[in-house]
Amino acid sequence: MNRSVKNIQSSLLSMQDEIYRYFVSKLIPTVKYESIIGIRTPVLRAYAKQIENNTQIDLNDFLSALPHKYFEENNLHAFIIEREKDFDTAIKKTESFLPHVDNWATCDSFSPKVFKKHKNELLPYIDRWLNSNFTYAVRFGIKTLMNLYLDEDFNEEYMQKISKIISEEYYINMMISWYFATALAKQYDYAVKYLEKQALPKWTHNKTIQKSIESYRITKDQKDYLRTLKIK
Repeated sequence: MNRSVKNIQSSLLSMQDEIYRYFVSKLIPTVKYESIIGIRTPVLRAYAKQIENNTQIDLNDFLSALPHKYFEENNLHAFIIEREKDFDTAIKKTESFLPHVDNWATCDSFSPKVFKKHKNELLPYIDRWLNSNFTYAVRFGIKTLMNLYLDEDFNEEYMQKISKIISEEYYINMMISWYFATALAKQYDYAVKYLEKQALPKWTHNKTIQKSIESYRITKDQKDYLRTLKIK
């Protein structure tokens, strides 16, 4: 273990909150309990900022030390990449990291800020993630399309790509349903067609409707109509 990794692990262990450790372990069943330290996200984000200019720690050494031992090391890794201001560097680090993401929480909290400024350049990478063999790379690609391309940069082509993803992975299918539920709130006329023609697998279709009905962003009339589209 290199010195930077050792220093970071020591610091992370000093922040341990046992009660939070137990709580978060129930939310991420794909991660072993012994791999969780128990650190709240705001604390971890603050630490990512704190070590950015720490001369005692080489962040590149840490980012290269994959796979990490702890869940919080993965989250810290994500938060360090988020702070990268150069798009090409952020992409390179993201692509190296995604195959090692092993849970929904790390995946969903990871959102490099520089991506928002380079949406056109980002699209070929999203395509690659959507077709990845790694569960959380696919989930990350769908999440990125949901977060960045459902407003002024929306194109139905992206929705079509997601509708064609066929997977047995729960965490991929859940993200697809989340995407379409969000799309119903933002691009209703486009998204509802996929439910009307039953373009999604039954589970994802019904989960999309469930999430939409629970959403405050969907009107009552829309919810009433969506209920009629449920597959029995």
